[in-house]
Amino acid sequence: MPAYCLDYQPAVAQGAGIGRYVRELARGVASALSPEESLSLFWCDFRRRGAGAPVPGARGRVFRAVPGAVMQKAWTHLRFPPFDWFAGAADVFHFANFVSRPVRRGRTVVTIHDMSFERFPQFAEERNRRFLHAFAGRSAEKADAIIADSEFSRREIEELIPGARGKVRAIHLGISPDFAPPSDAEKAAARKAMGLERPFLLDVGTVEPRKNLEFLVDFWEKIAADGVDLVVAGAPGWRCEPILARFEEAQRRFPGRFHYVRRVPDGTLSALYGAASLFAIPSHYEGFGFPPLEAMACGTPVLSSDGGSLPEVLGSSAKIIRGFDADEWAAAAMRLVREEREDEDAHAARVKAGRAKAASYSWRRCALETLEVYRSLAK
Repeated sequence: MPAYCLDYQPAVAQGAGIGRYVRELARGVASALSPEESLSLFWCDFRRRGAGAPVPGARGRVFRAVPGAVMQKAWTHLRFPPFDWFAGAADVFHFANFVSRPVRRGRTVVTIHDMSFERFPQFAEERNRRFLHAFAGRSAEKADAIIADSEFSRREIEELIPGARGKVRAIHLGISPDFAPPSDAEKAAARKAMGLERPFLLDVGTVEPRKNLEFLVDFWEKIAADGVDLVVAGAPGWRCEPILARFEEAQRRFPGRFHYVRRVPDGTLSALYGAASLFAIPSHYEGFGFPPLEAMACGTPVLSSDGGSLPEVLGSSAKIIRGFDADEWAAAAMRLVREEREDEDAHAARVKAGRAKAASYSWRRCALETLEVYRSLAK
């Protein structure tokens, strides 16, 4: 009986990003297992915040004797004690957050989501950059298989980590089916809640240097006089202070026109996506990119940089701009905003293409392709 074990710690410790990936993966793999296969999920819960097995069809195994942070340091720096002493025996162990753990028996899979910590070290928190630089490559070299979020990331991993070559498989992530075009009433409610009376550009994501949000404000200011507002939604992240200062400057210069919200209330993000005239993402680098796909799923056109995997993931369904010329971005944004009012057929075709592209990314497919990796190793 092939047995698989997924390190579930990111799902317990992180709300979005890699935590979401691990939660969706666990649900999808558990639902696709054959009767002969099993999936176990392991995590540390020293403070006893968890409650039983979190995924139907999977067995939860919790370690509470020592704080998880202590175990993580021991596994990373000492390579001891073996992970399977606590998680139990398995044929395949999957570590989904860049770095693997030592195991006595069984084969290992590690997911390396992107190589931004090497390509753009200036956009990474120094402690985290040093950690990944030291241990992600080592994990890749020791792993029996490696998963990347995109073909772009697969190529970068193999280029930057010679020991990974021939072992990396690109498996696209998915987006939730909850993201769908909202009703007119839902869009109107979202606009009213935020005091949005004009068309607006939207960006969603953590406020950090890699997202290039100061440039977003720069090019938006060139079209603000044309009756277009800007909404940025996202929690403050690493080195956010200069970016937040730029937000405050824009709010002073354009009272009531620039809106920054740290958190969108649960259940209203789809309405905000759908109410926007355009989703803009001028990011320097993305290993995958959930928000622009979510915007497409909600019927909103996307204007994007060519940072990282964005051209691959969004394809021709988004308007991709190479480089960061504020005048070029401003002109492209205004063309797309006006298209909604002046060329209904072109706008409808753009929305249809975006929705189709977003629909091609499902967590079910992601889980099935990942299960294929497990099965190939278990054989």
